[in-house]
Amino acid sequence: MIKRFFSKSKKPEPQQAPTPEKTPYQIIGGEAGTRALANRFYDIMASDEYAKPLYDMHPQPLDRIRQVFFEFLSSWLGGPDLFTEKHGHPMLRKRHMPFPIDQNLRDQWMHCMNKALDIEVDNPLLREGLRKSLEQLASHMINQH
Repeated sequence: MIKRFFSKSKKPEPQQAPTPEKTPYQIIGGEAGTRALANRFYDIMASDEYAKPLYDMHPQPLDRIRQVFFEFLSSWLGGPDLFTEKHGHPMLRKRHMPFPIDQNLRDQWMHCMNKALDIEVDNPLLREGLRKSLEQLASHMINQH
């Protein structure tokens, strides 16, 4: 019990890399850190003029999509598999196929995500690893040239 108390109150090491014992979800702060990242992403999208075309594609208000993105990130970062439990397998490319996504929209998405990562993820190793993985994921969503 005492061991658990001290391990929860200890701040994560800034250089800690994800391991099978310590997932990215845990390193960024679990549910609170994951929700902060999802919300920051949409806050930036809603306020950054560069991302206006991307923002305009999203149904308003953003409450539902913020929650769904949090659920996806939770699963993707190695936390609770909330997305699959509620919505089934992510099949991201298929889910995004109805929307015309080109390089410009991909770049707008990454612009918002990069800003969110810079603000919300203190661990530089994890931040850069997530950035690279999310760049690949974003590029995979392109369905228009």
